[in-house]
Amino acid sequence: MTHDLPFDSNSFRRTLSLIMGCAPNASHSPVFLLLMFSGAEVPPIALFVLFLAIYLTTMMGNVTLVLLISRDSRLQSPMYYLLRGLSVIDMGLSTAILPQLLAHLVTHDPAIPAPHCLAQLFFFYVFGVTDTLVISVMALDRYMAICDPLHYHSMMNRQCCVRLLALCWVVSVVHIMLHVGLLLPLSWAADAEGKVRLLHFFCDHRPLLRASCSDIHPNELAIFLEGGVLMMGPCALIVLSYVCTGATILRLPSAAGRRHAVSTCGSHLTMVGFFYGTIIWVYFQPPSQNSQDQDMVASVMYTSITPLANPFVYSLRNKDVKSALHRLLRGGRVAS
Repeated sequence: MTHDLPFDSNSFRRTLSLIMGCAPNASHSPVFLLLMFSGAEVPPIALFVLFLAIYLTTMMGNVTLVLLISRDSRLQSPMYYLLRGLSVIDMGLSTAILPQLLAHLVTHDPAIPAPHCLAQLFFFYVFGVTDTLVISVMALDRYMAICDPLHYHSMMNRQCCVRLLALCWVVSVVHIMLHVGLLLPLSWAADAEGKVRLLHFFCDHRPLLRASCSDIHPNELAIFLEGGVLMMGPCALIVLSYVCTGATILRLPSAAGRRHAVSTCGSHLTMVGFFYGTIIWVYFQPPSQNSQDQDMVASVMYTSITPLANPFVYSLRNKDVKSALHRLLRGGRVAS
């Protein structure tokens, strides 16, 4: 037997209190059960070891990249400033998801209270949306560097990068506040104990909507309209910038110059295709065409694998980063 259990009127206030570090009283809120891995054929200890390795490697790779860019004077161009910001965001994105998943795997307890669930949703989208926006800013940076090199350093200076990063953060916070506001009035198909089953490994938007017994058309409309604009706008900017960049590269007289330009853009294009492809797969298909197993795989890719891969893809394809890392590993000092 299930019951329609709404968030109480103080859920949003308690969630904000949780974000600010307070301990809310969630006794009247539903409890969500994250059951994606509960019946998995793979033993929980194996999943724990796998995701722990992913999380530690993600943190190690991104922290290393942040330290290299912060300390090496050769890595102070706008491109590296944005890359450092992307690494910080990737660490936040992984931390919003994986520690909670690891706790569930080691305790065999899939329950998460509603305020905690909303807090996880909030931070996941803040870091995730900011990630997509910063990637589009990096595409704009590469366009300016290759297509207008004479004005590049005057236009894409440190102050401009700070403003663009701040704008990305503001837009992402406004975005998730809209969607959290639309979630609060919903009722949930809870059992007699007030528990709601979610076939997912973290509190994501789609699984929450699937578990609702309320009319979710306003939520779906917001995803396709506001979310679609927020996703397709940066995606269109990336495509347009790289079309112009590609045309400029083809006109370069030097083969070495063309190879260098392609090398600086190749790693970014690789991660853009991977990240945007999985997000569009999960969030912008009609619900009737969504497979929960396919959604789960795609979600693991952009929540865990992309933050893991970013520092290695960008560093292994970048001579300046590799040189700074080699100097550090040889026991030398990075250029200051």
